[in-house]
Amino acid sequence: MVKVRPTLLRVPASVPGGRSPGTASLARNECPFGLLPAVARVLAAANAATSRYPDPHATGLVGALAAHLRVPADRIAVGAGSSEVCSQLLHTVVGPGDEVVFGWRSFEAYPILTMVAGGAPVRVPLARKKLDLDAMARAVTHRTRLIFVCNPNNPTATALDASALRAFADRVPTEVLIVVDEAYREYAAATAVPDALALLGDRPNVVVMRTFSKAYALAGLRVGYCVGPAELIAEVRKAQLPFSVGALAQDAAVAALGERAEVARRVGLTLLERERVMSDLHELGYPVPSSHTNFLWLPLREASSAFTEFCLNRGVAVRGFPGEGVRVTVGLAAENSAFLALAADWTAARRFTGR
Repeated sequence: MVKVRPTLLRVPASVPGGRSPGTASLARNECPFGLLPAVARVLAAANAATSRYPDPHATGLVGALAAHLRVPADRIAVGAGSSEVCSQLLHTVVGPGDEVVFGWRSFEAYPILTMVAGGAPVRVPLARKKLDLDAMARAVTHRTRLIFVCNPNNPTATALDASALRAFADRVPTEVLIVVDEAYREYAAATAVPDALALLGDRPNVVVMRTFSKAYALAGLRVGYCVGPAELIAEVRKAQLPFSVGALAQDAAVAALGERAEVARRVGLTLLERERVMSDLHELGYPVPSSHTNFLWLPLREASSAFTEFCLNRGVAVRGFPGEGVRVTVGLAAENSAFLALAADWTAARRFTGR
């Protein structure tokens, strides 16, 4: 039998999942409004050029991002979604046995991608459903190479303020890479959540990571990027899989950047629905923390799996984390109302049975 890397044997296998016809999908933090108009036009005009390999350097996309963010192009690396960008960063600085620190629970890919890269995940428990930056700083050792800071945090939807993030960056040794994951930046911008690029972007050991999968509604085309020091980004680009961001994905992302007004309109609609759902859940007695994202966190603990199954059996898919909580994406108004009806039914049934 072929000998497999020991670290890979410890990585859990992914569980196949799909969408059931007629089920409201509130499990994946997607934008519910479909393609942006400019993106739809780009995809409709796709022609024989897609039979050719895409630009391996994504020159047009990097240039558009540089103009959008007002940073030099050599500070930007792209990948097939933020998951591949995470992997590129890990493979740039992490060697066998090196440690990667992150809050837990946080983005599910962090420990998996760390182990695939040969590193050792260091999970730091949350405090009051937020990243515990003091504990994360204390977790840094001479073996630490990278720290993931998910802000706002997935799946708890909580966020750190500017003073906490700045103080944390001051405490971390400059040889340790801090990756601030801002996948939900567009939803957080309307609140007090800091823009890490503006706050920490001039530091030599900070990289800010973002994605087109959420507010820009390109989850199926897989486009993510990061911004950091030019010298480091040059190495990060080497870790990208060749041609991983396809031609259509590059063109669609460029078009999406030009849709600022429509993105803002859609974000506004989602935020209004988020507040409605959160308010109704509070009235039902669910202790939902304030959200800075396009989803809500229900800390149901031991009831999480049962609640998830209860919703799915009645046509609403939510994301359960057994023993911890349930993450519910803010969808279309009708989908959200269907979920709220189930949440009300759940509490009524539990009161009736005395559980």
